[in-house]
Amino acid sequence: MKVLTLNVCGIRASQKKGLFRWLKKIKPDLICLQEVRALKEQISTDDFEIDGYMRHMAVADKKGYSGVCIYCKESPKSVNINFGSKLFTSEGRFIELELEKLDIISIYFPSGSSGETRQKLKYQFMSKFESYLKKIQKKVKPILICGDWNIAHKEIDIKNWKANQKNSGFLPDERKWIDKILNHYGCIDTFRSINKDPHHYTWWSNRGRAWDNNVGWRIDYQMLSSPKKIKILSADIYKKERFSDHSPLIIDYDM
Repeated sequence: MKVLTLNVCGIRASQKKGLFRWLKKIKPDLICLQEVRALKEQISTDDFEIDGYMRHMAVADKKGYSGVCIYCKESPKSVNINFGSKLFTSEGRFIELELEKLDIISIYFPSGSSGETRQKLKYQFMSKFESYLKKIQKKVKPILICGDWNIAHKEIDIKNWKANQKNSGFLPDERKWIDKILNHYGCIDTFRSINKDPHHYTWWSNRGRAWDNNVGWRIDYQMLSSPKKIKILSADIYKKERFSDHSPLIIDYDM
């Protein structure tokens, strides 16, 4: 089972850059997108459809903001866009599909880089999501959490880690929280489980020449919580084309 996650930074912009042409070519089993920035009626044309896939969305009340979606071939048993917060539901930051073999989540954590108010909101989101994860991890099926977490976990996951220790996305409390998700809730960082090498990032600032010099952050994850061991066959960050300021993370599972 091949699963792809990508922050598209606007699905209409990424479509113009060839995202859907590429997706139709590689045909992952599940496609999780974040920061869609569109209402359902704005992406109702064939340009945003993939033959054989259904699209499920959680949109923000505010136009042109946030939003997540999942493309899948299987009709889900249930769809959930609320993990316990009316505020974050109104921002379209979470969608969960219950499928035959697993539950899949597409999630978009808030950024705290604009100031203290947004950082506090980010911590609220983290707390709410942890409570939800605690509740659902008792399920017998695997849970795969895909998305933009807006946190680089370790020094290896960010190019200029020394200069960013006081910046949102690499704060000690944020990194400890990822530790907690991995250690207390039995989650696996699927990419790092098979790739321990440095210089693998999923986001690059548009400032300077961050992309050209690979000055990036690894902030997009596929976190797996499973009662049984699932073999991870491959993990890849696709960089041959650019569809947004993030790159697609593709993980292949023996499921």
